[in-house]
Amino acid sequence: MHELIVIGGGPAGLAAAMAAYNEGVRDILIIERDKQLGGILNQCIHNGFGLHYFKEELTGPEYAGRFIDMIKETTIQVFLDTMVLEVSENKEVHIVNKEQGYQILKAKSIVLAMGCRERTRGAIGIPGSRPAGVYTAGTAQRYVNMEGYLVGKKVLILGSGDIGLIMARRMTLEGADVLACVEVMPYSGGLTRNIVQCLDDFDIPLYLSHTITEVRGKSRVEEVVVSQVDENRRPIPGTEQTFECDTILLSVGLIPENELSRSAGVVMDNKTSGAIVYENMETSIPGIFACGNVVHVHDLVDFVTAESTRAGVAAAQYLSQQNQQEQETDCLTIKNGNYVTYVVPQKIREDNVPKKVELFFRVNKVFDDSQIVVKSQGEVIAKKRKSYIVPGEMEKINLSKKVLDKAGSGEIEISVEEVVKA
Repeated sequence: MHELIVIGGGPAGLAAAMAAYNEGVRDILIIERDKQLGGILNQCIHNGFGLHYFKEELTGPEYAGRFIDMIKETTIQVFLDTMVLEVSENKEVHIVNKEQGYQILKAKSIVLAMGCRERTRGAIGIPGSRPAGVYTAGTAQRYVNMEGYLVGKKVLILGSGDIGLIMARRMTLEGADVLACVEVMPYSGGLTRNIVQCLDDFDIPLYLSHTITEVRGKSRVEEVVVSQVDENRRPIPGTEQTFECDTILLSVGLIPENELSRSAGVVMDNKTSGAIVYENMETSIPGIFACGNVVHVHDLVDFVTAESTRAGVAAAQYLSQQNQQEQETDCLTIKNGNYVTYVVPQKIREDNVPKKVELFFRVNKVFDDSQIVVKSQGEVIAKKRKSYIVPGEMEKINLSKKVLDKAGSGEIEISVEEVVKA
């Protein structure tokens, strides 16, 4: 019986384990399916990490290395190259590896930190033939940065997620010709800084409201047909452009990796594809917590670290029985209002909030001058003015204990409104 098992050794799992250790938990086990700790950070060799948390600019491996060095100074156990097959509601973790074979481990508390996976070609149904040369952007990133393979020489990127934008720059630096980045939505799905640094700085065009309508090629991709789409994302006849290329990189979204969460019976949010969590990142099952990209897809690893630290501290409090209470006591439910796609956390127990709670959310429209509006029972209880909000960047608002008290019990709605100028 372990006090705490952390599933996933990426940035979320490492931060949660360290936070629990710093709170006094000594029997902690991290289970990681890869051969080394660090998760996705190991293949992210570009800089830009750590500005918020470490107050300096680091590469992905450097950021992971900081936490790995911290873990080495503790009594935290690590199982590498180990696959978790199932997590049960009574906190049994089924694992397999080539050293110990199949085992069932028991835990008093669990942190789910499995991260996310990329949406593939099959998930979006691109028409055309099925030649070689079609990769997800993350797969291409691993091949180029860790395995030393250049995946193509003439590249077209579908989707403007951050990994795709970063790979546009990376492939260019490796000598490939990146023809364009094509995005079906009328706005980019990535951070503004990545559009500037990875596309604009390298004169790579971004085609908004466009998508691939045909892939041509026999043994390898030879041509790609790109068409403009209407407001319903349907191709507009007569707008076709043909690009000669040998490679397509897909950056069409990330999906939280939650098969284990579902096997445990954790209640899920169909908006985020992650667990519904409370203010301390506890799931619907007491003692099981979730954090990082397994809950919702983050922009910055620094935010993952902050959220996972909160989960690790909460797990430690749960183990010390300081925080074992009825989950639904004085519980507020967070509701998505106008133009808000999702909000995390989805539930708040007021008794667990010392001073304030952070709510993270995404919008589904580009806003210039606008305001975030917080309502309860139809009454506005908080506002926050914003000059610019876009779907590709996660937003947050802090709600103080005072604001929560105004809400009483029931629902809080988060929405975004345009500011009408007189």
